[in-house]
Parts: sequence; structure tokens; C-alpha cells
Amino acid sequence: MPDIRGRFAPSPSGPLHLGSLLAAVGSYLTARSAGGQWLLRIEDLDPPRVAPGAGDAILRALEAHGLLWDDEPLYQSRRGDAYRAAMAQLQASGLVYPCACTRRELATIAHAGVDGPVYPGTCRDGLGTGRAPRALRIRVADQEFGLVDIVQGDYRHTLPQAVGDFVVQRADGLIAYQLAVVVDDADQGITQVVRGIDLLSSTPRQIYLQRCLGLPTPSYAHLPLLVDRHGAKLGKQTGAAGLDPKRASANLSLVLQALRHAPPAELYGAAPTTLLRWATQHWQVGRLAGRAEVVVP
Repeated sequence: MPDIRGRFAPSPSGPLHLGSLLAAVGSYLTARSAGGQWLLRIEDLDPPRVAPGAGDAILRALEAHGLLWDDEPLYQSRRGDAYRAAMAQLQASGLVYPCACTRRELATIAHAGVDGPVYPGTCRDGLGTGRAPRALRIRVADQEFGLVDIVQGDYRHTLPQAVGDFVVQRADGLIAYQLAVVVDDADQGITQVVRGIDLLSSTPRQIYLQRCLGLPTPSYAHLPLLVDRHGAKLGKQTGAAGLDPKRASANLSLVLQALRHAPPAELYGAAPTTLLRWATQHWQVGRLAGRAEVVVP
């Protein structure tokens, strides 16, 4: 059996908030409770979305909450060679083709899928006259891809109907998230991916890429999203407040309660390391089975 290796992969587009702390704690406890390693990856692949200083702030926030990682953090911005090698492999297999379509064009001709418009294959057999290539897309197989998620259960769809040929290199030349995360997980030896349910719809695409590249498929557990009492997701897009390190113990207690692992009363106000030690000993991810959302306690 391979060593168990989990990971937390935040985007440095802003500070950590309670919603991202829930994902961090869930992935940490799933790895540590099985005696595994927990790795950190900073997904700074998209320069326009990177907030100055956010990467370092994320590291400090994790440390303040007792979430200490193994090995050196991996930064996507330094991984260009690995991504280009994967792209070359896909191109050598004849799976990648140039696409001239713009988002505006797709919005008028494509129907909605699981994650935006379903690409109708406009450029699959070649670019139209006078059309310049923009993005690179991968040809998807006309079959069902999916998984049995540890938390959410069976999830699958047929790629042509759900997403169509999807982008692996963007029009600005950047490698797309779906390809980068697959390459990173393989290179870091990740055996379990524990993350928010908002990324569940991406998983069949990532499994397809893993098979195209001959890479292993880790286990997956997609945690419920943390929402407020009105059902709004706590995230950067909704203006969720950054974590206050002076409230690390209270923050962890809130997140553990949301994860159905409320600490006992005698641990109220305990140090983050104490709370995490207790939670590691009692962690059962199955308590979250089938839950898509949890409300801030």
C-alpha cells in the first residue's frame, strides 16, 4: 500500500476564511487520522487573481491554527516545465486541438452543463477560414467517468454531454486548472483528495486526464460547503472575513462543530494543537455522508 498523502491547495486570491479553514481541517484530519502526511500547495497559477502577500498570509494563518504541513509547499507558478511536459504528452497522443471560439460566442450557441456552457465541438475538426487559434482543448471520450466519493457517494457523468471538449491551455497561454491539478497531485504523490463539494463536478474531467496521462487516481472526499444562516456560501466572492489568528482556538471549535466533531466542553479555549490532537483521534469523515452544506454554528 502506498503511503497516505493528503493535501490542501488554496488559491492566494485573498486571506483564509472560515470556509477555507473547514476544507483545510477536513483534509488535515483525514490524512493525519490515518497516519498519513499532509502537504500544502499554493495554487497561484493565475497571476491576475493572486493578491499581493496572500500566499505568505495563508501560511501564517495555517501555522496559527496548528495546521502544520509536511515537506516544502509547492507553488504552481514554479511548475511550468511539468505542465508543458504533460501538454506535450497529450499533443503527441493527438488528443489536443486549437480552438478559436470566444466565451461570448459559446454563450450564444452552447447549452448549460455541469460547469458552464457545454462545448459543442465547433473547432474539433479544424479552425474555420480566417479564424485564429486561442485556447487548446482536449478531445473527451464518449463514455461515462466518475467516482464513488467518500462523502458524497456515487457521482458520474458522460463528458460530451456534461462539459464537452474542455480547455487545457487558456487563450492567455496559461495551463488550465484541470490539467495543472492532475499533474501536481501525481508529482506530489497524493493518494487522497479532500476538498469542497464545489469542486466535485471537476473530478470526472480530472480522472479522464489522469487516464490520458497514465497517472494514478487518488481517492476523493468532497466536504460540504460552509454557509451562513441564509444559505450563502462563505467565500472570497461573498466577502467572507479573513481569519483572526488571535481567535484560532474559537475558529477551530466552530469548524469542528460544523464538521460534526464538536470538541467536549473541557476543551473549550484549548490550544489549537490540543484541539487538533483530540479531533485526529476521533475523526470519522463518514459523519458527513451526503451533506452538501453545513451552517456556521
